[in-house]
Amino acid sequence: MSTFKLSCVLSGHELDVRAVCQVLSPVPNSVVTASRDQTARVWVPAAPGAGDTNGYSEVHCLSGHENFLSSVCTIPPSEKFPQGLIVTGGNDAKINAYTLSSPLPVYTLTGHSGTVCALAAGKFGTLVSGSWDYSAKVWLNEQCVLTLEGHEAAVWAVALMPTQGLMITGSADKLVKLWKGGNCERTFKGHQDCVRSLAVISEVEFLSAGNDTTVRRWLVTGECVQSFHGHANFIYSVALLPEAAGFVTAGEDRTVRVWREGECRQTITLPAQSVWSVCTLQNGDIVAGSSDGVARIFSTDPDRVANAETLDLFEKQLSSFAMPAKTQAFGDVKVEDLPSSSDLEKPGTRDGQTKLIRAGNKVEAYSWSASEARWTKIGDVVGGEGDDVTPSTSKVMYEGKEYDYVFDVDIEEGSRPLKLPFNITDDPWMEAQKFIHHHDLSQYYLEEVANFIIKNTKGATIQAAPSGYHDPFTGGSRYVPGGAANSSLPQVGMAAIEPEDVADPFTGGSRYVPGGGSSRPTIPVTFKSRQQQNGGPPKNKYFPQESFVTFDAGNPDAILGKIQEFNSLVTDSERLSAEEMPPFEQFIRLASNPSGDTPSSVQLGCLWKALQWPADKAFPALDVLRLAIRHPVVNQHLCNEKDGDAFMSLLLRLANQGTAGPNQMLVLRTLCNAFAHPEGRALLSKYRDQLLHSALELGESTKHKGTRIAFSTLILNYSADLRRLGDIESRAKCMSAAATLLRFEKEPEGAFRLMVAVGTLSSDENSLVIAKSLEVHPAVKMLTAIEEPQKVGECASLLEKVLR
Repeated sequence: MSTFKLSCVLSGHELDVRAVCQVLSPVPNSVVTASRDQTARVWVPAAPGAGDTNGYSEVHCLSGHENFLSSVCTIPPSEKFPQGLIVTGGNDAKINAYTLSSPLPVYTLTGHSGTVCALAAGKFGTLVSGSWDYSAKVWLNEQCVLTLEGHEAAVWAVALMPTQGLMITGSADKLVKLWKGGNCERTFKGHQDCVRSLAVISEVEFLSAGNDTTVRRWLVTGECVQSFHGHANFIYSVALLPEAAGFVTAGEDRTVRVWREGECRQTITLPAQSVWSVCTLQNGDIVAGSSDGVARIFSTDPDRVANAETLDLFEKQLSSFAMPAKTQAFGDVKVEDLPSSSDLEKPGTRDGQTKLIRAGNKVEAYSWSASEARWTKIGDVVGGEGDDVTPSTSKVMYEGKEYDYVFDVDIEEGSRPLKLPFNITDDPWMEAQKFIHHHDLSQYYLEEVANFIIKNTKGATIQAAPSGYHDPFTGGSRYVPGGAANSSLPQVGMAAIEPEDVADPFTGGSRYVPGGGSSRPTIPVTFKSRQQQNGGPPKNKYFPQESFVTFDAGNPDAILGKIQEFNSLVTDSERLSAEEMPPFEQFIRLASNPSGDTPSSVQLGCLWKALQWPADKAFPALDVLRLAIRHPVVNQHLCNEKDGDAFMSLLLRLANQGTAGPNQMLVLRTLCNAFAHPEGRALLSKYRDQLLHSALELGESTKHKGTRIAFSTLILNYSADLRRLGDIESRAKCMSAAATLLRFEKEPEGAFRLMVAVGTLSSDENSLVIAKSLEVHPAVKMLTAIEEPQKVGECASLLEKVLR
């Protein structure tokens, strides 16, 4: 039987393609894709002989949603809409309907209170929607005529049976339900995890697929007649092939699988971590939407297979894809235990079988294609954090690269060691600086870390330590944006001193008190509550959070040094004059005290001028702003109703340009500190939806530790603010952002702050429903096992009880 091969790639979206669907009219085999970039796009096949090497052209971009899209379907043509409708569901809880002649919705359906994550259309213009609000709704003539309630978690999948007015829903509560006339006729039990997709086979049969990696075939009478196994991770989507030729599935294991006669006959691996959705076309082709922002079409028709250049590019993208060992469930990988490339001469035992091969000190992953009778490289396996691929050779593999050494550096007693990779040809001071930047540590660790490297390489290093202070990235004095000055930090490998009083769970030390003079940096330390030390049950000291968390530590001398350096490098029009520098220097030194002297208009003008510097030189000015905005006069000056929009526009521009890591981190820290006064809170409230959306995007894109902690803190501060305001809709959006990010947050401090945000908002029933529907409970439950930092496990245990 013919195998599916790549036909073309539909490129245009800026974020994940979460849903795909066939469009039958007016051009058969057209496709609509829905994305996290808040748009849906319509693609039509090129006319024969048109010379379009891609095979499809984008003809419409549909907008109108206020947040990311999760679902899409088409409603058949009717008298009112002769070409039918394209319908999209989004995170804004809205359902938009479009014609092919309008990029904006012709109507919008409202009624759900959570993300509309599933859509299906039936006869007479009937539409069924499923939502995170635990319900499904039936719509007819632009009105909700039925609400299907009974699931105890998000309704991820909906479908309509061809007769009897039967409808099916699948939910995160692991159940499938059959409905008629608004009543639940039957409940199907069998899945061990969330049900994500449904496909109707006939009047009496349907398929369900879910996070338990299985596809199940059911009779409407309630019997599960067959289970299909093959995926190695969550299955997100299932669709039938035309003419009863089988079905296709897609999931988190990077694959689309083709099933015929009860067996997986072909496995198609994609160069993306998640394959969110799959559908089939009238001509038998397969469409798959994935996390890399594209949709791909696969065909068995030789005339529709992509040209050799496109196929070769796809093969290269696939073979170069980095596959973290943990996410691919490969377990502990030891290079010396793996077979060499000669083992690829042996045929596989089943389609989609994965084999790891030793290639020098690297690990390559191959997949067996039964139809082509060959092994195909599907990526390079790299070690995740704490999951290094470590051969017993002279070189050590870490994050896909070879090193002479990979050290475990203990910064805090009881905490997990930090990995420090090093080659003897590297400058130990340069690598120490990179290590500090990567882990967002205080600059005063630099000498300790560098000496640690020199000592443990036993003189094997080639470069000598510099005699003076030298920032290897800028050539200036050593300075970390947002760093703090302190000469009495704990030494590398030694425990931080535990404070006498109960520590602030966010900084490890006492909270900032206006007028206080402590220069203690915000480095987390281990602590235990007295109640716990006495053996009693843990007390909820974490949420609800009633005050705002700010980033108070600063190093004025280092900031000033960098300001002076950059001021000499900018253009004459950008440069602070000789008359401007003295008052600005004074302002920088006073910025650390939010209750200090009132800054002058000249000083505020100098700050604004420095913030206009090129993005790659703006970070020291941003650091001054971060500290200064805690002062009520500065806060009011920048965040007032008249000037606030320009100020926010500047921050957003700086966050998206230049040195993304430091700039993004400092912009987010500035926003967190702006909560200190009413004008700042009002401005942040105005931009809440935009900033929460940006936080969600950053959660998926950035690995910068400081940035991740900063956006987690921003969401936490929003939760504290919204708890006082009682804005139900906004609280729900904030909860959605916090819960969504928490599910994937690996940084303990970031996860802790997101848990506090979820706990703070959980006093509102609607927000709690969203948290549960977002399946945050499993992530929280996993965090209960964390012993260090102790606050993470404690907070997770308390929140887990709330979410049950």
